[in-house]
Amino acid sequence: MTQKTEPRVALVTGASRGLGAAIAEQLALRGWQVVAVARTVGGLEELDDRVKAAGLPGAGALTLAPMDVTNDDAMRHLCRSVHDRWGGLGLWVHAAIHAAPLAPAGHLDPKDWDKSIATNIRATGMLIPMVEPLLRAHQGTALFLGDPRGGQMYFGAYGATKAAQIALARSWQAETVKHGPRVVIATPAGMPTATRARFFPGEDRSPLADIQTEAARILDQL
Repeated sequence: MTQKTEPRVALVTGASRGLGAAIAEQLALRGWQVVAVARTVGGLEELDDRVKAAGLPGAGALTLAPMDVTNDDAMRHLCRSVHDRWGGLGLWVHAAIHAAPLAPAGHLDPKDWDKSIATNIRATGMLIPMVEPLLRAHQGTALFLGDPRGGQMYFGAYGATKAAQIALARSWQAETVKHGPRVVIATPAGMPTATRARFFPGEDRSPLADIQTEAARILDQL
């Protein structure tokens, strides 16, 4: 009797552009079933088009989920749907981020500050307990993307909330060493993303790492 193999299922939050989109694309091309979450419908559709255009035999399928990670009810419903369809997750990649414009700490915009907290900290804290049982069911891995710019000049809103997000991930990592799920924090190289362009307009992009290459490197290290 042939043993049934569980499908490799990945949830990628923040999958419409940048490194999140590249990781989702790489996963699909490697045969994963990918649930791609983002607010930008057009970006998700472009991701789907790229995977289909590659035409690789054995490529996985994309499930596009246009929703906001700060919407607790929507994310809870999505996680329940993942459980009902696949029973769990092999991988969660959390790439969703709000990158507030650079500003001195004494001149933070209240709306950007609130959105940074909601997306970068609160949503992460709400998602971890939703996703943890799904990862445990398939002995899965959670991947967070670190950024060392916390505390640098003008990076107040982004840097502080991103650092808090990673601090939360590190706590989860320490708590789950014995029983799982595995929590990995990777620090990507500089890449020519739209977020970086907002931070460093006019920068010479030629020395920066290729996004797809960096996505492949991070996944290979997992």
